[in-house]
Amino acid sequence: MVERSRALAELRRRLRSNPVVAILGPRQVGKTTLARAISGEQKRGAHYFDLEDPQDLQRLAEPLTALEELRGLIVIDEIQRRPDLFPVLRVLADRRPLRARFLVLGSASPALLEQSTESLAGRISYQELHGFDLEEVGVRRANALWVRGGFPRSFLASSVEVSNEWRRDFLRTFLERELPQLGVRVPAPTIRRFWSMIAHSHGQLWNSSELARAFGVSDTAVRRYLDLLTATFMVRQLQPWRENLAKRQVKSPKIYVADSGLLHTLLGISDAQGLEQHPKVGASWEGFALEQVTRRLGARNEECYFWRTHAGAELDLLVVRGRHRFGYEFKRADAPGVTPSMRSALADLSLESLDVIYPGKKSYTLGDRVRVLPLAQILDQLSPL
Repeated sequence: MVERSRALAELRRRLRSNPVVAILGPRQVGKTTLARAISGEQKRGAHYFDLEDPQDLQRLAEPLTALEELRGLIVIDEIQRRPDLFPVLRVLADRRPLRARFLVLGSASPALLEQSTESLAGRISYQELHGFDLEEVGVRRANALWVRGGFPRSFLASSVEVSNEWRRDFLRTFLERELPQLGVRVPAPTIRRFWSMIAHSHGQLWNSSELARAFGVSDTAVRRYLDLLTATFMVRQLQPWRENLAKRQVKSPKIYVADSGLLHTLLGISDAQGLEQHPKVGASWEGFALEQVTRRLGARNEECYFWRTHAGAELDLLVVRGRHRFGYEFKRADAPGVTPSMRSALADLSLESLDVIYPGKKSYTLGDRVRVLPLAQILDQLSPL
């Protein structure tokens, strides 16, 4: 087992301050485990409803009657199956004194987000839960985390073969079962092919026209596929930073398969040796390192950008919080040095610091505001923002 103490502490904090908390994330990422852990801590008791269980569905046939007399913590799993519950939760969350708090778990469907935002505005707090990260598994297992990805059952599998099999099954189940349950009507083979093409474009600029030509569909259609995979946490879009600079800047997002293990499965990579020999090894490592750094910083999606000009200057990750700007480069190299792009980023973006993350063992400075850090040292060298 891997302790998720940071996620549990954040959940405690949100529940203290909000009548309703939603844990959002992909299936099989540990939402239910986290909910059961917090339920066991409740002095006033907890009530659990799993909306994939026919008996629990029947118990909530008349939701207001079923819920209004309950006290303590009420957990509702797979909430996207019953979006009609949100207006009921609003009524119960507005009672004074507050008799119960609600923890809802969902797979981040657009319907879930829209319905909860409309019905529970000002009452609900969102916590995203992703796969394991370096802080949770330890830096000694960094390579295993990179190769297998952060889904608990993939990472903790008893062998490479079992991990690969779990990821293949996950992809198939997600496409054939989960997406249709979220109201998606696109055929599973179409999304699988599109997802594989995204994997081969991992870490590159989004080019809707190129993908649309490959599929023989409109730019609007492939954009819809991309947004669908983003909304279900399968793909990460890193938006470009744009401001009123004299230099022309790129306007398309960069795209990443969010979990490195799923990326490798989509690319047909089965183990560490195959990964080292694959042409996408550098892009895979850089995407993995970017994910670990943003998780360590506690940076929200809306605080994270990349920067690139048409003249060729670029920065892999720009984190903006208030007036503070921090830059990060990811280099799978033995001894990274200062590049013209770094100098441009420091000057043009007014960075407070620029950290170059690499897979080596020693940290060193490259001058004013620039240092090189091993990925294995980010837990010691990078502080949450």
